[in-house]
Amino acid sequence: MYTLPVLSDPNTNALITDSWEIAEYLEKTYPEKPIFPNKSKGLILAFDTAVYDLGRAAVAFLLLRVSQILRERSAEYFITTREALLRKKISEFSPEGPERDEHWAIIKGAIDTLKQWYDKEEGKWLMGDVFSYADIIIASRLFWFKRVLHGDEWEKIASWHDGRCGKLLADVEKECNEV
Repeated sequence: MYTLPVLSDPNTNALITDSWEIAEYLEKTYPEKPIFPNKSKGLILAFDTAVYDLGRAAVAFLLLRVSQILRERSAEYFITTREALLRKKISEFSPEGPERDEHWAIIKGAIDTLKQWYDKEEGKWLMGDVFSYADIIIASRLFWFKRVLHGDEWEKIASWHDGRCGKLLADVEKECNEV
């Protein structure tokens, strides 16, 4: 298997790729812990697109950081394919200066929007006291940031809004490990 994400379920021996397919599999296979509560699958699918759109203009910065943490052979493939996709050299993805500053502004705006969404509910989740795949979508993006950004860059994001991003990641990890 050469794609991420992938789920290998030791309980059923299933091997599933693609985030959405994994979510649907988990919903069907483990109904005691639903991630599409209250028939929310369509709404959460639309939400997934909205979250993607929030940071799309800054994805080149994140791809640059991904290229810097890969092993040499993987980095060569990653860089070649991403340069073809974006039609520019990796060094042009997010150069220091105004372009990088704009990418940071987009990321900050996305995090501010996420905070507003979470603040609309009284519970800790996007659906109030009900955990859902929408929270996993947010956490997966934040985990990606934490994994690929330089330590000081992640710490910058993690410090915004009284550390809300870090708290959310910890809450999602705890929720996902409680079965």
